[in-house]
Parts: sequence; C-alpha cells; structure tokens
Amino acid sequence: MPIWRRYVALMLQWLAIVSAALLAAPAAAAPTHIAASLVAESAGTPGGTVWLAFDMRPEQGWHGYWINPGDAGLPLTPTWTLPPGASTGELRYPVPHGLLLSGLMNHVFESAYAVLVPLTLPASAVQGSRLPLSVKLDWLACTDKLCVPESAALQTAITIAAPGAAPAHDARFDAWRAALPAPLGAKASFALAGDTVRLGLPIPHGLALQDPHLFAAEDRVLDYAAPQAFFRKGDLLIVELKRARALPRQPATLSGVLRLNAAGDGVSFTADPGSVATGGERLQPAGTGLTRSLPLLLLAALAGGLLLNVMPCVFPILSLKALSLARAGESEADARAEGVAYAAGVVTACAALGALLLGLRAGGAEVGWAFQLQEPGVVAALALLAVAITANLVGLYEFAVPGFATAGSQKGAFATGLLAAFVATPCTGPFMAAAMGAALLLPVPQAMLLFVALGLGIALPFLAVAFVPALRRRLPKPGAWMERFRHWMALPMGLTALALFWLASRLGGWTYVAGCAVLAVSLVALLLHAGRLQRKGLGAARPLLAGLAGLAVVAVILLPQTMSRPAAEAQGVLPAKPFSEPALAAARAAGKPVFVYFTADWCLTCKVNEQVAIEREVTRDAFAKAGVTVLRGDWTRRDPAITRYLTAQGAAGVPLYMWYPAGGGAPQQLPQVLGPDALAELARR
Repeated sequence: MPIWRRYVALMLQWLAIVSAALLAAPAAAAPTHIAASLVAESAGTPGGTVWLAFDMRPEQGWHGYWINPGDAGLPLTPTWTLPPGASTGELRYPVPHGLLLSGLMNHVFESAYAVLVPLTLPASAVQGSRLPLSVKLDWLACTDKLCVPESAALQTAITIAAPGAAPAHDARFDAWRAALPAPLGAKASFALAGDTVRLGLPIPHGLALQDPHLFAAEDRVLDYAAPQAFFRKGDLLIVELKRARALPRQPATLSGVLRLNAAGDGVSFTADPGSVATGGERLQPAGTGLTRSLPLLLLAALAGGLLLNVMPCVFPILSLKALSLARAGESEADARAEGVAYAAGVVTACAALGALLLGLRAGGAEVGWAFQLQEPGVVAALALLAVAITANLVGLYEFAVPGFATAGSQKGAFATGLLAAFVATPCTGPFMAAAMGAALLLPVPQAMLLFVALGLGIALPFLAVAFVPALRRRLPKPGAWMERFRHWMALPMGLTALALFWLASRLGGWTYVAGCAVLAVSLVALLLHAGRLQRKGLGAARPLLAGLAGLAVVAVILLPQTMSRPAAEAQGVLPAKPFSEPALAAARAAGKPVFVYFTADWCLTCKVNEQVAIEREVTRDAFAKAGVTVLRGDWTRRDPAITRYLTAQGAAGVPLYMWYPAGGGAPQQLPQVLGPDALAELARR
C-alpha cells in the first residue's frame, strides 16, 4: 500500500475518533460497546501485593487494543485513585492478534480478555480493614468502520488479612494468567540492515509454530502491515521484519510478543542489539497466507488425485475399475449412473478419512495422512477383503460382496470407489504434498475442500468416460471376453492381498500374519461353500452372513493376542541410522551433509524411490566420499516424533526427503519422485 494512502487512511480514522469524542462528551454515561469491570484476585496483607484485573468484554463485532495498538487505536489508560502508600505496576496484556483494515495493521482483542495489574499495598494497612480504590479507565472501542472513545469509573476494595493467612482467590485469574505470554527466558538479539529488522529468538526446534506473528511493544520501530518472514536454524528462530520509515535511530532494546499459533499461545521477549545468524529453513505461513492461495492448493489436490491413477500404489485397484469401464458400454444412462456412483464413493472415502484425520489431530493425536494403514487391524481387514475380491473374480462365488463385479451395479461402483480411495490415498503424488500439508493447518472448511478435491481428482478419469460418449465408444464391446478378463484381473488383486499380508507382518509380526492366514483360508472355504450353494440354486446369503459374523468375532478376540513387535529390518545398501531430533541435531553439529528420508512399508512410491535412487551402490559411494550422514525415519507404524517433523515441514505423509548441506546451510526439501542419479549428483555438488 503506498505510504500516502496509509497516511490518508490513518488521518481519516483519527478524525473519526476525534469527532466521536466530541459527540460523546455530553453523554459520558452512555452504554459502552466494551463492558469493563475491576476485579481483585484476593485479600491482601500489609505491604504485600494483590493482583487486579480489568475484565474487558467487547460486543460482537467490536474490538479493543493491545499496549501497542499498531497503525491505529489506543490502549487502556488508567487514572488511579489509591490509598496513601499504595502503588500499581505495569499492565500485563494477553497475547493479541493482528487485524488488517484498509492497509492498517491493528493489534486487537475481538473477544473477552483481561488485563492484569499488580497492586502493592501500604505497609501501614490495618488488619481487618478494607482499602477502597478507584480508577478512571479510558479505552477505544472500534469496529471495522467506526471507533468510539469510551471510559468507565471503576471501584473495588481490598480486605487486609493477617500476615501468613491464605485468603481465597478468584478462580478466573488462573485462566487469565494462562492467556498471558510466557517469558522467553533466554537472550534474544536484533540487528538493523537497511530497511530490514532481523530478530533472533532462541526457540526450540521441536516447538510447533502455526502462522506465527510478532508484535513489537516499541512504537515506530516496525512497519506493522508489512509481511513477516520466519526462518528456523536449529534452535534459533530468525524473524525478518520491515523497518518503519520514521525510525529515527536504533532503539536500545526491542521487546514484544511472539504469537505462536491461532490458539493464542505466545512468548514475551526483550532483545538487545547484536549479531543475528543468516539462512535457515523458511516457515510457510498458515492461516491467511494459505487461505489466499486456496485456489492453487485446490488445483494441486485435484492434480494430485488425478496422478494417483497412474501411481504404483493404485495399479492393483485399476483391475476393479477396468471391469466397471467395460460394463459402461451397455447404455449411456447406466454408464453415467455408474460413473457418478463411483465418484461418490471416492469422494466419500477421501472426505471421511480427512474428517477423521482432522478430528484425531484436534483431539491431540499425532497422526498424518495414511494413518489407516498404520493400524494392524485395518490392514488385516483389507487383506481379507482383497482375498474375498480375488475369490469373486476367480469365480468361486457369485454373490456380490460388496458388488464389485456385478454388471450395472451402482452399489458395486460406489463400493469400488470407497476401496480405491481408501487404499490409494496413502501414496502422495508430486502435487499432493503441499495440498495435504496445508490441509493440516487450514481451518476445517477449507481443509475439507482439499480432501474433496483430492477425491474428485481420483474419480476424474472414470467420470470422463462415463459422461463423454466419444471416450466410451473407444472401449471394447461387452462380450464373452469380459469373463476371461475378470479371471485375469484376479492376479493383480491376489498380489494386492499378498502385499497386505506382508505389511501386516511389518506391523504385527509373523505370528499375527499366521492368524490372518488362518482366517483367510477359513474365509475362502466359506465363500467356496456359498458358491456351491449358488450353483445348486439354493440360497447362500444366510449361511454366508452367519459364517462372516463368526469369523469377525474370532478375529476380534484372537488376532490381538498374536501380535508381536516385528524384527528390525536388515541394513540396506545405504548405511542409515534411525531418525530422531537429537540424532539430526548431532549430525548437523558435525558440519557434514545430512540426508534424511522418511518411508513406510505400505508406501509403494517410497519403495520404488529406494530401489531406483536410494539403495544403490553409486549413491552409497558418493555419500561416503562426501561424508554424508543418512537418517531413516520408518513411519510404517505410528511414530509421534516423525509425525511432528513431517508436520513442521508442511508434509502430511511420506515420502519426504530432506537434504541438509554442510556448514549449517538452509535445508532443501527434495522432490517426491527421485531420479536414479539425483542423490549422487547432490552429494558430488
């Protein structure tokens, strides 16, 4: 925003304030838009300290201001009338948030807040007496269009208790203190360089930051409305801010509050002039920054879902789609209905998984995208379902459970979409990483839009065939070949079942897999019996459902008893150490390059990259020559430390590849699809 326009906007706002003050002067007793009261925490003792609070409650749509209101506004101004010998200290405000109006940044409170102030009682106070005190409190109440100066005359009285007594205190002060910024407790520094103010704050690397914002207590030091850039370098948070044009000289100190997240957590700091490190990993803004780029993120999620149709992890599910595509040639109405049903199944699965993921994270669980395949029970259920589908495709039984191979079945198409999305979404395509990472930081409505866009991307090819006659005409005509094709499609589905059994071994051990295998054999025998009944023209639904219910009971009771911790995976070609934050910090402190990669046994994209680019002798030799330390994070099973790191990098799942150059330079996030010589070339450079 041009500086002259900012000055004009500021002058207009101040003219509105002055005009409102003149109009309000004759009616000082008019109701206020921010209700204020003065509250004492407890009784006091002679010479002791009692905490007071200004309890401020704005009306809907109105806001009050922080100690430094920003480009416009006024903080609280108390004028005290105290007993002789009593004194008050500095006002202590909770963590504010920024409100940008007409190019002006305001530091405000839009909901109820309390400002605390310490009161030192006179040493001559008499026990059992009550000391009255009063204050004339002035403040400015504003909406996005109007500002009104307001004031109130507030009174309270402090009871003087005997020394050593433990008087009851007002429980509200516990919550009000919790809203105050915590003191940083470590030395911070700042430096001026041209139009930039650089601030170095010692913040632990493991502390999660979501859309942070820095509020300076000193006036006319910063351009409040300018964007703020945050960089992490180990346990140092580097903040780059734009210097105010009217800054006359370097301030002796720079103090303020760093808001850590949207929940209102924050730390207060005081920084002295000094040197501030350069470089570091830039934090991507959440909140408003992501909201402004929401259309691009939706496009990325749509493209990522579209590309999932050709990713290795989705190929086995294509056999189910192929049967539906072949059936689509029967009639235009059937094709469209089946396409819509399939798309509805895909979108429903993606939205349900997204809602569950957001709900679990809101409840404190550290989970990420594809969390469903980190649960042994879910993997076992999928493996048994894959066995049932394989038996259906082979022709052991014809009962459509849940209708994958029934011609013209909209229920089957919907169920196919559910399964395709449930199994396919753990793999993240090249365009999905940013979108799924942003979904964990955005508000729930925007995040859910991203999950729906992902589902639409997965379903898009099938929808195109269903609604574009020219594409359908290119499909083979239905005929006897479909039965042979159906039998051949049992092969990839059977391979999917084997892959799921292997994954179950990685999650629950081989004893667990043995239990799953016994259930699978029992399931096949049950389905074979159902098929025989069908071929004799007898009803098979009741015995089949009864048998399935019995198997489910056995699985729920016995399978958890067979679980064991699987043996550690053998060392690969590339020597790697297990990932942990301390291990990463120690490796970086050595001054050598560090390669960190995160994988999972259920992520086929990860396994392809490992075979193509990571577990290669040429990569091992190049890393050994460059002294590269390799850290491997295995996310097959749920690991809160890995989940926290993925979230900090803006990644919702695996694969994730990070390169830390020698000498402590800024880390680089590598592409999710690696070329054969990509890592070796990186090490040589």
